[in-house]
Amino acid sequence: MGEIVQALAEEYAAEFSEQEDMLLSKIAGFTNKNHPHAHMLSGQVQGAFLSMVSNLMQPLRILEIGTFTGYSALCLAKGLRDTGVLHTIEIREEDAATSRSFFAESSYADKIVLHVGDAKTLMSQLNEEWDLVFIDADKTGYIDYYELVLPALRKNGVIIADNVLFHGQVLENPVTGKNALAIQAFNKHVQNDDRVEQVLLTVRDGLLIIRKL
Repeated sequence: MGEIVQALAEEYAAEFSEQEDMLLSKIAGFTNKNHPHAHMLSGQVQGAFLSMVSNLMQPLRILEIGTFTGYSALCLAKGLRDTGVLHTIEIREEDAATSRSFFAESSYADKIVLHVGDAKTLMSQLNEEWDLVFIDADKTGYIDYYELVLPALRKNGVIIADNVLFHGQVLENPVTGKNALAIQAFNKHVQNDDRVEQVLLTVRDGLLIIRKL
């Protein structure tokens, strides 16, 4: 399977989208230079989209499942209300430490709560009503994360799930591979859920935008 989106189109989109601020550029540079899984970074265009959604919604409570190196959390935090808080969960201590250091440099340091550990366990301990949720963790856990968070999502709240095209592997026939099969199952699960409406966008590796009815 080749590139889902033509490289020139990606470059054009980046040129005409909101540019990274200095801290986001620093995180991107650090991650691309030092992290063996740098491709997991949200990146400029997707980050600008997350910031746009957050700014439009003006959320009071955001949940992020999968912090990685902190890029997407800082994008999402840009729309928080004055009393708003973003909770982000990361299972890998090394990535959590990296994120923590970048959060400390940001103007949102007092608005971000970083949790380290298994998301399924930690989510059940957070007694919050969520306005906006970003799921970008292990693909085999997507349905479980979705079902755990949906009851705590307010009416008209939004879930954004990343990697729902999974490098184009969901376009293959038949779909093979553990992660691609898990994403395909998740996409179908949401499609068949009458509690929500959804639209799948071909941004980067695919974003599924889900609104609770």
